[in-house]
Amino acid sequence: MMNIAVLVSGGGTNLQAILESERRGENPNGKVTLVVASKPGVYALERAKNFGVPGVVVRRKDYATAEEFDAALLNVLREHRIDLVVLAGFLSVLGPSVIAAYPNRILNVHPSLIPSFCGPGFYGLRVHEAALARGVKVTGATVHFVNEVCDGGPILLQKAVEVQPGDTPEILQKRVMEQAEWKLLPKAIAMVCNGEV
Repeated sequence: MMNIAVLVSGGGTNLQAILESERRGENPNGKVTLVVASKPGVYALERAKNFGVPGVVVRRKDYATAEEFDAALLNVLREHRIDLVVLAGFLSVLGPSVIAAYPNRILNVHPSLIPSFCGPGFYGLRVHEAALARGVKVTGATVHFVNEVCDGGPILLQKAVEVQPGDTPEILQKRVMEQAEWKLLPKAIAMVCNGEV
């Protein structure tokens, strides 16, 4: 059984999808045992509590350097014997020491079809604004392993989502979450926990 930590920064809708998938028995070889938030008071911590999962806060601004933040995050992960780290809208960048401690054991969901609309500065609504500004007819989501390159790790799963006439960034974001992110992320986690990748 793999112990999973989900790292969050906001409402935790992807976390909810992961926990519901787990409750349905879709990941028999893994269990979310920790939620780490990048700031206090985010709704994701409430979601974790509702599922009986402990939540902790590790804030970047509480540490003088990125290295100190990474060390604090690693300590928390090690204390909880975490085997797999899942970034579900976590807005702090993980440094080399964290990535080295979890080779091919950190997953991220990105709200586009990588290599489109990814890399530094592309997160949240910005991704959907860029897709609409470019006029693409299809966007989607990608789950990939995390390495030192922002959104550059090996791709595990992708799912396309159609862009509709009249979409706003907010409407498109919701459709991508519902049709792609909330399906792909639990599936990718189960694949890793089952030893399929």
